[in-house]
Amino acid sequence: MGKTSIERYNFNLNESLIAQYPSDRRGESKLLVVNRRAATYKDMKFIDIISLINSDSFLVVNNTKVLKARLFGKKKSGGKIEILLLEQLDNKKFKAMIGGKWKKDDEIFIDEFKVYATSRDTEGLVVVDFLDNNPFEVMEQKGHVPLPPYIKRSDTKIDQERYNTVYSKNYGSVAAPTAGLHFTNEILKGLKDKGVEILEITLNVGLGTFRPVKTKFIEDHQMHSENFTIGSDVAARINKLKNEGKKLIAVGTTVVRALESSASDKGVVRIANNQSTNLFITEGYDFKVVDKLITNFHLPKSTLFILVTAFGGYDLIMDAYKHAMKNEYRFFSYGDAMFIE
Repeated sequence: MGKTSIERYNFNLNESLIAQYPSDRRGESKLLVVNRRAATYKDMKFIDIISLINSDSFLVVNNTKVLKARLFGKKKSGGKIEILLLEQLDNKKFKAMIGGKWKKDDEIFIDEFKVYATSRDTEGLVVVDFLDNNPFEVMEQKGHVPLPPYIKRSDTKIDQERYNTVYSKNYGSVAAPTAGLHFTNEILKGLKDKGVEILEITLNVGLGTFRPVKTKFIEDHQMHSENFTIGSDVAARINKLKNEGKKLIAVGTTVVRALESSASDKGVVRIANNQSTNLFITEGYDFKVVDKLITNFHLPKSTLFILVTAFGGYDLIMDAYKHAMKNEYRFFSYGDAMFIE
């Protein structure tokens, strides 16, 4: 069988549709509801999700919290350095990307805090050592929200709230699990009042998730690993609800990857404690546990868009995206949502 060209997952997106700010209030985004059985889609509002989901289904959400992982510093010489922390290695060290000229073991000053940068690895990533400082205190005091590069502005105070979900609690991500950004406490309560259970797992989102595929063929793309945790109580509850015939609705592609990475061939979700996954879901993948998906509109030629076509069906998703562009849906992290049922 031949390889699949990345161009299969390309589409022309007008840059004006890329959301630069969140909606005025959570829950006010558009929602495109895609029905796979009928091969149809219809325009709704995200608040309508309450009427679309009943007690015959349950939600699994990603409760990761976004780090204020962008730091601006200076060398002794005064030269400016930008640090983007990507992955915690231990209590004092993070894997990071660094912008600006520096040498191995350079001291970098983030105002009164001092850190060291060590040598690059084969991917160009650097280990940043916070020495006597608590990295999380430095981020809290001096850090900036690491907005994606397609948001062409600096972060503001609003991003500290809106680039996290209302149920975020476990720090560790450098990008938001964006499907969850639409949920308000009122929407969650409306679902719970209908008997819809909401279960939490954690997957720490890395930049690799959002990077476009650079290889000519998707089979040659190497996914970056991300770590996830599924507690014993949650795994047991998912398996019980599935055995009762209830449908699992994944809130976001990160939840899909975590659950599918943990599932056995028979669809049993297993406990995961900071387990690593580099699962790349492409067309033809046999989904073991996820029945429905809430997701945002993704970059062309991205692993996320490829996952969505695998879940929803290539032709239907391509048509749905064309409809979304024609009707001026907002795209990417702060954009509108899609519910694939």
